[in-house]
Amino acid sequence: MSQNLIPQTAEEREAAAAKAAADAEANAPKQLDALHTEHGDTTIADTVVAKIAGMAAREVPGVYAMGNAARRAISGLTNRVSGGTGQASVSNGVSVQKGESQATVDVSVVVEYGASIVTVSEQIRENVIRAVEFGTGLEVVSVDVNVTDVHLPDDESDDADVQRSGDQLQ
Repeated sequence: MSQNLIPQTAEEREAAAAKAAADAEANAPKQLDALHTEHGDTTIADTVVAKIAGMAAREVPGVYAMGNAARRAISGLTNRVSGGTGQASVSNGVSVQKGESQATVDVSVVVEYGASIVTVSEQIRENVIRAVEFGTGLEVVSVDVNVTDVHLPDDESDDADVQRSGDQLQ
């Protein structure tokens, strides 16, 4: 006699196809790169990438400060109240989105008056990409530069007044 096979439903065919795809993925060779080797994997925290990017951006001539005015004011006040060294966090003004092997970096800066914003932005991008890719092995997909202010030479006296008033709080 002939065998009576029950035909599969569309749902059963989709489930079988999904199982076959999952099995193929599990048995596929592991993608190897600088962070994923046959001996183990390396994971890097977002804060590590942010610190490297912050240091690289600070090295660019024409960058007066990192972050926006509100963030810088809060950091300055926090340092004064806590008796900090007065050195801002390296990652101020930097935010990072990171995946398995790629990262995007957003940098907020204050540029010195007289510096070309276009040139400073290009140099920040080049420096951040070079530093992050060398330091972490991650591919930097994009570096967005947000210029929040221009530091004018006349602002020096304003900065000194703010520093003196902060010192009086202690």
